[in-house]
Amino acid sequence: MDSTIYGLDLAKRVMQLHWVDMGTGEIHRKQLRRRSLLEFFANRGPGIVAMEACGSAHYWARELRKLGHEVRLIAAQFVRPFVKTNKTDAADAAAIWEAVQRPDMRFVAVKSVDQQSVLALHRMREQLVKIRTMQINAIRGLLYEFGADIPQGRQKGEKTIPQVLEQLEDQISKMTLDAMRGQLERLKALDRDIADIEKSLALWEKDQEAVSRLMAIPGVGLLTATAIVATVGDMKAFRSGREFASFLGLVPRQSGTGGRVRLLGISKRGDTYLRSLLTHGARAVVNCQIRNRSPWIDRLLSRRPHNVAVVALANKMARTIWALLAKERTYDPRYQGIMMAA
Repeated sequence: MDSTIYGLDLAKRVMQLHWVDMGTGEIHRKQLRRRSLLEFFANRGPGIVAMEACGSAHYWARELRKLGHEVRLIAAQFVRPFVKTNKTDAADAAAIWEAVQRPDMRFVAVKSVDQQSVLALHRMREQLVKIRTMQINAIRGLLYEFGADIPQGRQKGEKTIPQVLEQLEDQISKMTLDAMRGQLERLKALDRDIADIEKSLALWEKDQEAVSRLMAIPGVGLLTATAIVATVGDMKAFRSGREFASFLGLVPRQSGTGGRVRLLGISKRGDTYLRSLLTHGARAVVNCQIRNRSPWIDRLLSRRPHNVAVVALANKMARTIWALLAKERTYDPRYQGIMMAA
C-alpha cells in the first residue's frame, strides 16, 4: 500500500495521531490541538485517515476529504480488540491504525451535512416525545393522589385532565391548580414543537424521491423513511437485504460450537432508533390485519407468537427497503405473486 495510513483518535481539544513512515518504517506518535489538526493534514500528501465513528467524526471526515485524504470510519467496538495495553489516547490511535488495515474490516459511511441535519431533527423530536410522556405521566400520578383516575393514553389524558381539574377545584388549593394548568400549557407547547419538526421533515421529504418510494411500503411512514434515507445514504453499501437487516439488529444471534449452530433472539445491534421505528410500524400492520388481510402474516400468526410475527415483519420490511433503494425500484404489493407466477 503506497498511501500513508494515519490512525486518528478524536477528542474535544487534543487529538492523538499514529502513523508509520512508509520508507523507513519509523513509528510516529503526535499530539495535535484542535486548531492545528487541519493545518497538519493540509501540509501532508494524500493518505488514508482512519477514525472511530464517534462524536464529530463525520465533521472531521468531511473536512479531511476536502484536503484530498481518504477517510475511513470504524465502529468503536471493532477497534477495541486491537488495544494492546491500558486504554490511552496513544494506544487507541495505534489500535485504529492497525484495525483499518484488516482486509475484512467494515466501515461506516460518512454522512453529509444534509443527512446530519435531518437526523438532528429526529433526535430533537425523540427527546421532546420523551419529555412529553414524562410530563403527562407525572400529572397523572399527582392527580391520582387526589382520587382522580386518568385514562391511559396521551390524547385521552390531555382531554380528561382539564375536566378533572375543574372537578377538584373545591379540594385542591388554587396555587396547585394553577401549577397543574401551567403543566398542561407546557404539554401543548411540546405538541406544537413536535408538530413543527414533523412539518420540517415533510418539507425535506418532498425533495427526496427515495423517501416517497419508501412511504409506499405498509408500515413505513414519514419518520421511518426520512430516518433511513438520512442514516444510510447509499444503500448499495450493503451487499444484500439480509446484511441491512443485520445492520439494524433484526436478525437472530448465533451461538455454536463443533459444527452445531443455535439461533437465539434478535441481536439488537446497530441503530436502536431505526429498529424501533420499523418494529412499531410492523406492529401497526399486524394489528390492522382484521381490515387488511395478508396471507403471509396470517400463516405466521397461526404458528408463532404475536411479537415474533411483528419482528419477522420488521425484518421483511428492512429487506424490502434495501431492494427499493439499492435497485432503484418502486414498491409493488403484487411483486411476490408475479414472481411466483413467472
